[in-house]
Amino acid sequence: MLPRLETQVVLAIALAALVTYSLRLGGLLLSARFPRTGRFRQGMNALPGSLLFALVVPSIVAEGTWGIVAAGLTAAVMLRSRNTLFAMLLGMAVVFAARRLTL
Repeated sequence: MLPRLETQVVLAIALAALVTYSLRLGGLLLSARFPRTGRFRQGMNALPGSLLFALVVPSIVAEGTWGIVAAGLTAAVMLRSRNTLFAMLLGMAVVFAARRLTL
């Protein structure tokens, strides 16, 4: 037998979905007004890399020396082999092994 859903829970989920999709739609509608050329476009093209860098660097720093080793090894393997999956798995394996060995 399934548990009974409370009205407040359903309402909270529905409102969260409504806000999420309205933000996405608003972003799409707003992006139609942005210039497609020039410096603004160059900045927008650089944004995904900047966001990835901003998300990854704190994790690398938090791991300390082994995080830097794992990041360097990941970058080297990626540049050498062009195999993203293998490079990421190798970096994660280094962090995993470092965590297990230093406990």
